[in-house]
Amino acid sequence: MKTLALRPEDMDTDREWFHVDAEGKTVGRLASEIAKILIGKHKPTYSLNQDAGDFVIVINADKVHFTGKKLTDKIYYRHSYYPGGLKATQARDVLAKHPTRILELAVRGMLPKNRLRDIRMTRFKVYAQPTHPHAAQQPKPLPIK
Repeated sequence: MKTLALRPEDMDTDREWFHVDAEGKTVGRLASEIAKILIGKHKPTYSLNQDAGDFVIVINADKVHFTGKKLTDKIYYRHSYYPGGLKATQARDVLAKHPTRILELAVRGMLPKNRLRDIRMTRFKVYAQPTHPHAAQQPKPLPIK
C-alpha cells in the first residue's frame, strides 16, 4: 500500500507575517494562539513532522495582563549550573526588567518539545515598544480576543 507523504520540497513554504498588539491581552491565551500560528496548524498543509508555520510579530509586550494573583505568585526559575545557583524571580520583576521575556517563555513552553522548537522560535519577534522594524514585510493583523 502506498501512502502519501509530503516532503519539504513538495510543500507550499510561503510564509506569511502576522502582527499582534499585546496591550491588555492575557499572557497564556495570547501565547497559545501565537504557538498555533508558529506551528502552522492554521494551514491545510499542516503535518506533524514539517515546519510550515508563519512569522509572528508582537508589539507592546510590556502591557500584557496576568489573571488572578499571578503577577506576584508566579515564579520564574533559572540556574547557573553551579552548586547553589538557583535563582527565582517573580513575574512582576521579570516584566519590569525584561518585558519581552514573559511572552518568549510562555510561547516556548507551548510549542512541542522537539527539534523544530528552536527553528519556530526564530520566527517569533517580540518588542516592548509599539513600533517594530518589520514594516517592509507588510504583516497582517492577527485577530486575537
